[in-house]
Amino acid sequence: MIPRYTPAEFAALWSPETRFATWLEVELAACEAMEEAGHVPTGTAKTIRELALKLDPQRIDEIEQVTRHDVIAFLTHVEELAGPPARWLHKGMTSSDVLDTSFAMLLVRASDLLVARLDLLIEALARRVREHRRTVMMGRSHGIHAEPVTFGEVLAGHLAEMKRARVRLVSARQEVAVGKLAGAVGTYAHLSPSIENRALAALGLQPETVPTQIVARDRHASFFCAMALVAAGIERLATNVRHWQRTEVREAEEAFAKGQKGSSAMPHKRNPILSENLCGLARVVRAAVVPALEDVTLWHERDISHSSTERMIAPDATTTLGFMLERGARLVDQLVVYPDAMRANLERTGGLCFSEALLLALVDKGRARQEAYVMVQRNAMRAIEGQGTFRSNLEADAEVSALLGKEGIARCFDLEHALRHVDAIIDRALES
Repeated sequence: MIPRYTPAEFAALWSPETRFATWLEVELAACEAMEEAGHVPTGTAKTIRELALKLDPQRIDEIEQVTRHDVIAFLTHVEELAGPPARWLHKGMTSSDVLDTSFAMLLVRASDLLVARLDLLIEALARRVREHRRTVMMGRSHGIHAEPVTFGEVLAGHLAEMKRARVRLVSARQEVAVGKLAGAVGTYAHLSPSIENRALAALGLQPETVPTQIVARDRHASFFCAMALVAAGIERLATNVRHWQRTEVREAEEAFAKGQKGSSAMPHKRNPILSENLCGLARVVRAAVVPALEDVTLWHERDISHSSTERMIAPDATTTLGFMLERGARLVDQLVVYPDAMRANLERTGGLCFSEALLLALVDKGRARQEAYVMVQRNAMRAIEGQGTFRSNLEADAEVSALLGKEGIARCFDLEHALRHVDAIIDRALES
């Protein structure tokens, strides 16, 4: 996490103040559940809450320098502030009960922040899809002109992808909304499932199905994979923007603000810096997936090889993705689109994009597909090499003209026919 790519809400979420406050929430929820079960004097949690403890992360760090144990340092500090009632905290619990349960709470909050930002990107995409539903452009495969599409249809593909990403992210949120208060190896030796259920419910969490000393890390791996897929979707969109903005293409480009500069050396430059930034940041989010998967395998009931990893990848990946979603929504919302350039690029190859229509028309007239393919291809290749236009070559081709005639050839160059199902495709994306 660096300030340049850190939204304020994520900075607060992953701050030491929030971390220790969340640990205290877990301890007090457990204490209240134990009070109800008769294991702790009634009113203990209430007394501690009313003290409105102002936890000092610096003091906790000082204690940890001696104890070499973060949770013990935290509990020691709470005892300093709360006095005798604090002795009832952490009864029957182990450190991972606090760490894993609070980690779940933080991931849930991070998920909610991410989903809210993803919704803004989805809304921006949906608006631009409607705006450019019938803005005709060239579809490309391998970067080469293929067949006509509309810009709205292209954006609808990104919209559908982001909607799928949202489903995965919400599902992953549910999967990590799991804590444990089951003691040292998850057997409830000094606690009980009922105490755990009550405490976790108060925190908005579910209990781990089969707890060990920790919550199973496949849950967290799923969460990081879901984030990586969101980032990958943003990267795909950003990559397209970078292509559309190329000087030779210039079908769309990032908004260029008054006073903005594109190059320290070349005053004419307007570069796709936002999109390039998003492609780079996607690598950071995606890089968290491998360590998250490797955290799944731990020794027996637990070790702490996952701990150091998670302290880094959880704040970094969630914060980076939060920033990406904000920037991605703004990119889409402010994207400058050039419909005339799109149309000009479509017409640039003189109708070569209708080659399949010609192929199928010849097949309908009784020619074998491969024979028809050769007939169309020879006229297309001549046009590409500067020997006439595709259409004039077809009309001059005795074999083609004999089968289709001039009118039959003309019917194959029908843009509306090529795009007749675009609205249905777009509606599917908007309504899903």
